[in-house]
Amino acid sequence: MSSIQGYKMKEYSMPTKRYCQTLSLKNNPILIEEYRKIHSEEKAWPEIRAGIRAVGILEMEIYILGSQLFMIIETPLDFDWEIAMDKLSNLPRQAEWEKYVSKFQDCPYLSSSAEKWKLMERMFYLYED
Repeated sequence: MSSIQGYKMKEYSMPTKRYCQTLSLKNNPILIEEYRKIHSEEKAWPEIRAGIRAVGILEMEIYILGSQLFMIIETPLDFDWEIAMDKLSNLPRQAEWEKYVSKFQDCPYLSSSAEKWKLMERMFYLYED
């Protein structure tokens, strides 16, 4: 499915909430292409995907425009961001993954995930009528 057709969203049997984050990559087409590859279904580390699910995240998507990334994270309503991110940072291979991907990201080397990915504030939605 292409961006012009939109992306189907998962449906859950429970109420959910969403977190949005942004991160800049180094503006280098070769590095950006490699970053895309390492996030593909074939190349993404299974331990990282399993860890994301293990902390209670239902869905995580990353969108890209040029060197700018936008991440959407869907969770149950009772999800606690700080507890989950602390737990995630201590799971097997997570520190290794963060070190590995830091060479692609436009931030100080070995920054934590929280230092790299910045939570975004929602400034508009289709308000209730």
